[in-house]
Amino acid sequence: MTPPSPWAAPHPGAPVDAVVHVPGSKSLTNRWLVLAALADGPCTIRRPLRSRDSERMVDALRGLGCHVDDSSDEVWSVVPAPALTGGVRLDAGQAGTVMRFVPPLAAMADGPVLLDGHETARTRPVGPVLEALRSLGVQVDDGGRGTMPFTVHGRGALDGGEVTIDASASSQFVSALLLAAARFRDGLTLRHHGVGVPSAAHLDMTLQVLEEVGVRTARPDARTWRVEPGPVRAFDRSVEPDLSSAAPFLALAAVTGGRVTVRGWPPSTTQPGAWLPGALERMGARCRTTTEGLEVRGPAPGTLHGVDHDLSDVGELTPVVAALAALADRPGRLGGVAHLRGHETDRLDALVTEITRLGGRAEETEDGLVIDPTPLHGAELQTYHDHRMAMFAAVVGAAVPGVRVVDVATADKTFPGFDVAWERAAATRLEHPGPSR
Repeated sequence: MTPPSPWAAPHPGAPVDAVVHVPGSKSLTNRWLVLAALADGPCTIRRPLRSRDSERMVDALRGLGCHVDDSSDEVWSVVPAPALTGGVRLDAGQAGTVMRFVPPLAAMADGPVLLDGHETARTRPVGPVLEALRSLGVQVDDGGRGTMPFTVHGRGALDGGEVTIDASASSQFVSALLLAAARFRDGLTLRHHGVGVPSAAHLDMTLQVLEEVGVRTARPDARTWRVEPGPVRAFDRSVEPDLSSAAPFLALAAVTGGRVTVRGWPPSTTQPGAWLPGALERMGARCRTTTEGLEVRGPAPGTLHGVDHDLSDVGELTPVVAALAALADRPGRLGGVAHLRGHETDRLDALVTEITRLGGRAEETEDGLVIDPTPLHGAELQTYHDHRMAMFAAVVGAAVPGVRVVDVATADKTFPGFDVAWERAAATRLEHPGPSR
């Protein structure tokens, strides 16, 4: 099959004025799906994200014996299996949440569960989760790789207890175990050893959803989590808009000197994307909450400030922040994201490669990037099967004419129809550019 032609990233050439709807949060959708599989009754998930990642999770739950009705885009229902079933092969695709959140469920199935995925995902680490399951008495066959494919030999039930892991490569290792732990006979005390855990906001999210379904949790210190045994209460929950998917649209306002409003921005949230408005204000944008949602007004084109950012808690925003840094008026350092070398692609290497392809200057550091803005030119940018890299390219293209994007459809992983939504937003025009009202 002939691959589609590269997508010509829209270049507005003027301030935009867009109102944007973004789909539901991937992180919350997949957490609610896991909890629904463990609940004590049927569950309802409203406004979920329908994407490749969430569809992989739905397929995994069905493989384990759950009934999932996702025929509507607005409301999904999940009936948990009386007992999770083994003897199945599951496909995680490229979804980190599936390859890491499903093994603890598989450990409670009544037989072996083989988990594999896309070839690009077979290098992503899962080892700490698998080692934790082994320490809880579960047999796991992974050939010593700590990556897919692997087989978890389900035992039907786990005692739980105490586990120590190194979660410095991904907070998902911690979330995977905490989400399932209430169904362990003795619950779970989980300790982290090693350097800091990245993406702490996602751990806050995990603890919050557990508390919302009646699971008692505690965090005695910064490296220890406790989940008490008990039922996971059946629930009916709505999924917040995905604020990380909103990030490129906020950046669109910043790089064009325009205005973008994201509808339905939650007044309080544990999503990492909530960090971005504050960062944009430091770079010269203006942000405010309106009756519609969050409004961002960008500074005049060419006046976006280069600043240093600690992204350790919000690593998934790095590609969009890197695009902003490459378009800023002075150098900026992005730190705290060494773990991005193990995502869908090595995102740090990919960002340096693509910024250089545009004529920019960027260097890797031990834990991130230093970006020294220079005049950029059009180029054909690669996305590396990585949805965040597609969003990076779109933001750059809004400020730099002649950017073409190979496989922009990879953004469908978390934002189905991203290219169409982006084209629509980029086609709007702000009639009276100026300071935010």
